[in-house]
Amino acid sequence: MGLIWTAVIGLIVGALAKYIMPGKDPGGLLVTMLIGIAGAFIAGFLGRAVGWYQPGQGAGLIASILGALLLLWLYRKFGTKTTT
Repeated sequence: MGLIWTAVIGLIVGALAKYIMPGKDPGGLLVTMLIGIAGAFIAGFLGRAVGWYQPGQGAGLIASILGALLLLWLYRKFGTKTTT
């Protein structure tokens, strides 16, 4: 049940991040979910690095959205550019 809960929260976080930062982003439902999950891991890692979270403690919803926004920004900055 924990894996399903992680996927649902990841989908919500990824969708909110894409909503806050509109534009051309990769993928559909699965990629949005993965962006949200990866954003939560980034937020948790950075939060533990600066002392906001204890080891084993997950990031909160707002921090996860900020992590997903950071991931989307990095993708747009360093992602592949297509020219027509």
